[in-house]
Amino acid sequence: MNRNIRFLGLGAAVRALGVAMLTPFISIYMREVLGLGYLTIGLLLIFIGIVPLAASPFGGLVTDRLGRRKLFLTMLVMEALCIGAVATAMGYGSVPGIIVAAAAANLAGGALAGPALSAYTADLTSLSERSHAFSWQRIGFNGGYVVGVTAGGYLTLALGYSAAGLLASSIMLVSAVLLAVELSPSPYDMARSKGALPEGAPAPRGPSTVRESVKILSADRVFLMLCFGFFLANLAEAQWANTLPLYIGPVLGLPNDVVGVALSLNGLVVVLGQNQVTKWATGHLHTFSANVSILLYVASYLSLGALGLGVSGWGLPAAVMLVIVVLTIGENFAAIPAMTMPSNLAPPTEIGSYNGVFGLFASAGYVFAPALGGAALSATSNTLLAWALMMIPAVPAFFLFARLGGRIPKELNTV
Repeated sequence: MNRNIRFLGLGAAVRALGVAMLTPFISIYMREVLGLGYLTIGLLLIFIGIVPLAASPFGGLVTDRLGRRKLFLTMLVMEALCIGAVATAMGYGSVPGIIVAAAAANLAGGALAGPALSAYTADLTSLSERSHAFSWQRIGFNGGYVVGVTAGGYLTLALGYSAAGLLASSIMLVSAVLLAVELSPSPYDMARSKGALPEGAPAPRGPSTVRESVKILSADRVFLMLCFGFFLANLAEAQWANTLPLYIGPVLGLPNDVVGVALSLNGLVVVLGQNQVTKWATGHLHTFSANVSILLYVASYLSLGALGLGVSGWGLPAAVMLVIVVLTIGENFAAIPAMTMPSNLAPPTEIGSYNGVFGLFASAGYVFAPALGGAALSATSNTLLAWALMMIPAVPAFFLFARLGGRIPKELNTV
């Protein structure tokens, strides 16, 4: 495996440790410290994601023109500073400060750094290597997430939300500095800086104009259908990011440290299981993997809803942990096409742009998922019905992926 791929995986681990120490607990902070309602929290979380959502295609265009390494490292530093700003705003109980700083962190770490990281990885790998390279990064990220969310659960109780967030920001800054020292430019970056393609480099020079990129993207209907499918799927699947901790915390009554352990189990199953799931999926279609993930997510979330109808005592946290294991196996299946397909379908000069546009659709699902979750929890006291309402977008996504399985060339759609 390429040296840079290994460092990107290790960097993802340290970065995720910092992010997970604070961001999964923002919705709990708003509910338990500030006393905000579920629907209000869901709507506020939309504002956190709306700016990065609009900027995601821009991030893809910039990474094709500015270069992978430069944009990626700059945005990591910005993300770390913004997490520190979120922690500071929590110390003052400032809702506008939390929302603005968290939105800026998402802008830096997701909308801008995300396409750069995907394009960087694609530059360094062939089609046959790509799924495993992205899996390595995902394992690194979730390894850090396990440690971070577990520590965050305890530190937010012991030190408070603000102190835990400032510590997270410091860890992320250290990670960015270390990556700046160790990461080399990709072949694409070197070709762009020299004005010519070096011998043997897998990536050619980028497109000459933004208009050309827009024209290529708008004409690729299969790719746009794939993007829309992931938007619908993420409306349902992304409930784990904010609605899940809000549900198993304030709704089911589990304390922050137990919530932290539950969320860390999610990361642990990724670390231990992503390679195995990738092996299971190898030889099958990416669209098939996406549909397996939908079935596992729906089964898991409906089970969570059933737990709210009367399960209590020691059986409740045990049942939550079991559901999270199944849910995370679904997440592992979903990650394979989400990480790989945009680069597979992109022309060599448009890898950053395709990942940016894909990020727009995929992130839109994450942005609006908390509002859907908050509205469902507010609409009914029947938790099973609430989770069933949240799963409605998964139905058309399933049929769309099944249709795309016959339209995408097999060599591009096979894990």
